[in-house]
Amino acid sequence: PVFAGMNGSAIENFSCVIYNVSLMNCTWQAGRDAPEDTQYFLYWQNSRHDGDAVECELYMKDETGRNTGCRFQNVKIDTEIAYFLVNGSSKDSLIQFYDEYIQLYEI
Repeated sequence: PVFAGMNGSAIENFSCVIYNVSLMNCTWQAGRDAPEDTQYFLYWQNSRHDGDAVECELYMKDETGRNTGCRFQNVKIDTEIAYFLVNGSSKDSLIQFYDEYIQLYEI
């Protein structure tokens, strides 16, 4: 599929780890062709059609202040599969979004 936004601007190497039952860390790398001012935002929900997307409350940042990860606390997982979406914004161009269904028991 073709997504709106500049090619190479979507995040790469997305992964999440759940630990201590209710804590989840997700990390990613900036798109290799993303403008320097690109900022990324992570949302997740139990399914794409659940309607209750949760945005990250505690972002991890790199040395430039760009969001490169998220710590979720008090995670309640009701399904085996969760939907993750990372979108971005930049003054210079549209940023492609990244989305993925992850089977949580594999995390």
